[in-house]
Amino acid sequence: MPIVMSNPENLQVLYEDNHIIAVNKRSSDIVQSDSSGDITLCDVVKEYVRVKYNKPGAAFIGTIHRLDRPVSGVILYARTTKALNRLGNMFKYREIQKTYWACVKTPPPQMEDHIINYLKKNEKQNKSYAFDKPAQDRKESELRYKMVGKGDHYSFVEVYPKSGRHHQIRATLSSIGSPIKGDIKYGAKRTNENASIHLHARQIEFVHPVQKVPLCIVAPPPEDPLWDEFLRLDSGLKS
Repeated sequence: MPIVMSNPENLQVLYEDNHIIAVNKRSSDIVQSDSSGDITLCDVVKEYVRVKYNKPGAAFIGTIHRLDRPVSGVILYARTTKALNRLGNMFKYREIQKTYWACVKTPPPQMEDHIINYLKKNEKQNKSYAFDKPAQDRKESELRYKMVGKGDHYSFVEVYPKSGRHHQIRATLSSIGSPIKGDIKYGAKRTNENASIHLHARQIEFVHPVQKVPLCIVAPPPEDPLWDEFLRLDSGLKS
């Protein structure tokens, strides 16, 4: 049975062609089914494609990667099995570069750094813990970050994850004393009113799995004074 989209205009499509579609996920959207029973973003995208292209049955949409529910930003889906398989391999072999933006209360100890640590996931808590040394139940995690600027109360950090571990950015920033605004699970003092955290998947860069041309897809952050300040800083650096 087709899913009825109560607010289809809320789906912000950033890019689409015959093989892939990228959308700007809101912090309230879920990528993967959970105990809430809420409709997943994948289902919403399927219905969007079904209606737009007047498909008689359910549209094929393949999930390639995920974002945590309180995180916003660009997420990529496959529209064909060929694209799904090829993009899956590209993620596996780290051929896709993602860029995240984060707002933190306490600035990181360095202006920029390359961090390799080892994350252990606690299934009951749905939380990952960062360690300096490897162990049998820990997975290697790797990312780079750089400070973009500092406001009156928060610092703005750009993050480039190389691996794709559970809660990798959230756990790593917390481990260096810079938990993300609103992320009480990882050390923030209070939640955001809308249950989001100030982590945004800003950009994804890759070679198109079928057309073999480079793509760079950028997601505008949510309307918010802190994100507006981050945008101004980023524009100033690039001007």
